[in-house]
Amino acid sequence: MPRRPAGETRDKLLDAAARLLLRDPSKLTLDAVAEEAGVSKGGLLYHFSSKGQLLDAVVDRWEASFQARIDADAGDEPGGWTRAYADASARDGTDQHAREIDSGILAVLALHPERLEAVRARYAGWQARFVDDGIDPVEATIVRLAAEGLWFCELLGLAPPTGELREQVVQRLLALTREAPR
Repeated sequence: MPRRPAGETRDKLLDAAARLLLRDPSKLTLDAVAEEAGVSKGGLLYHFSSKGQLLDAVVDRWEASFQARIDADAGDEPGGWTRAYADASARDGTDQHAREIDSGILAVLALHPERLEAVRARYAGWQARFVDDGIDPVEATIVRLAAEGLWFCELLGLAPPTGELREQVVQRLLALTREAPR
């Protein structure tokens, strides 16, 4: 039987873990991930020596994917990174699959709070980007917090604005990123 490239097997394992998170985050085990991926437990352990390493990789891939979307859309103009962040957050809020994955990741973080350190570090880096995005750092931080609030309300179904009101809220957030540079 031909061997898979290491990166392909790793991605297969992370995809399997993501699928399990969608079904029931509390049942995410190394055995379940190996079975879901069609990989031996030894094959899984070659890539991830512990459940903690696997969870860190799942969370890191989730954040890196979000980061890549922001970076691809940010551009060089003042407020570009903040605008791209708000736009990516707003798009995730309306994407059912993204919301399911986000829910699974949040469940993992709730069940394994020790995994939060890496997330906190990433958010600290992002906050520094908001402050240094060439627009008023207070406005940029307000956009960040409002975008995250909208995402959270949509994720949990906490009476998020819909239709025209939602669109107006998103457009207002994006407009705040086009304020005069500092």
